[in-house]
Amino acid sequence: MKPVPRGPNPRSLTPGRIGLYIFLVSAVVFFTLPLWIMLTTSLKTMDEIRSGGIFALPTHLDFSAWKTAWSSACMGSECTGVRFGFWNSVKITVPSVVISVLFGAVNGYALSFWNMRFSKLMFALLMLGAFVPYQVFLYPLVRAMAELSLYNTLPGIIAVHVLFGLPLVTLLFRNYFASVPSELFRAARVDGAGFWRIFGEIMLPMAVPMLVVASIFQFTGIWNDFLLGLVFAGRDNLPMTIQLNNIVNTTTGQRFYNVNMAATILTALVPLAIYFLSGRWFVRGIADGAVKG
Repeated sequence: MKPVPRGPNPRSLTPGRIGLYIFLVSAVVFFTLPLWIMLTTSLKTMDEIRSGGIFALPTHLDFSAWKTAWSSACMGSECTGVRFGFWNSVKITVPSVVISVLFGAVNGYALSFWNMRFSKLMFALLMLGAFVPYQVFLYPLVRAMAELSLYNTLPGIIAVHVLFGLPLVTLLFRNYFASVPSELFRAARVDGAGFWRIFGEIMLPMAVPMLVVASIFQFTGIWNDFLLGLVFAGRDNLPMTIQLNNIVNTTTGQRFYNVNMAATILTALVPLAIYFLSGRWFVRGIADGAVKG
């Protein structure tokens, strides 16, 4: 009996596999190097920053820059740190994410299963709005918000984020619900279930992975936003990104690089934590239909 020829060992280091490893390691170094520089610089004193190498480890851990960045870093004449911007970002982001994801889920569900009149036209117009640059809408929105007494208010900036987030969230949920077997919807209709009962008891529980994906997309986009917050939030509701910009660009004497780096990490810490904690759900939601359709 002739032995069955075996293919190459999948664990063997072929030239292609070695090239793949080199590419992956290079990508990891490329994306983690800025974080390494920011982290090590934030833990150094200014004397050590001026005398040492940019990639060198701190001789001893100094968290004073983090304390300054959080509570007493200067933005012009105000020295209050980024803590107020953090809570402003929370007050803006959380309701914006909840409202836009809920409305987007309802829109995607309606456009997937309910043959409404002009539904395709409405979806096309909604998607068209997603590709128009923000700058085109700024002046009309400013005038509209001013007429409604919402300009430079917390409800106003929340409404703006909801409006700009609806097209993407609707697209995600529409594609997800389109992958659900239509027989499930028809069976519920035969049993007498209506629009909201089918949505609340059948479709929404099935869409938990997509809820996570849409929430992550919305959360990171709104938390990292600069332009809309600068235009619509108002002085009392400036988000963390704008306060970070004000801290970095404030020049009164010497520039404190350790404080700037600490403030930058503090601003990016919440989105990074969300990605790390919900990565499994994010990948599952993408695989279950985020890019279908």
